[in-house]
Amino acid sequence: MRKLIKLALIALGIRAFLRWRKSRQHAQVAPPETSSADPADELRRKLAESRDEEPEAATPEVSVAERRADVHDAGRAALDEMTSDEA
Repeated sequence: MRKLIKLALIALGIRAFLRWRKSRQHAQVAPPETSSADPADELRRKLAESRDEEPEAATPEVSVAERRADVHDAGRAALDEMTSDEA
């Protein structure tokens, strides 16, 4: 009786494995649908379009020291605001 149960379980396991392998092979065979021949060309085109659309803003040249001072001032103001709320 034990041999019969063991053989049945082995047969079920083999059947499950073969079904899994068959479904996996079927999924790999299906080619992915793409709108263009080369995805890299499409990405290059999109990048070029986005660069053309962005107007170049005239940003004033600020030195690193000035930017650092602005960031520190903002940090100090935030710290002062947090400590004043607690008091």
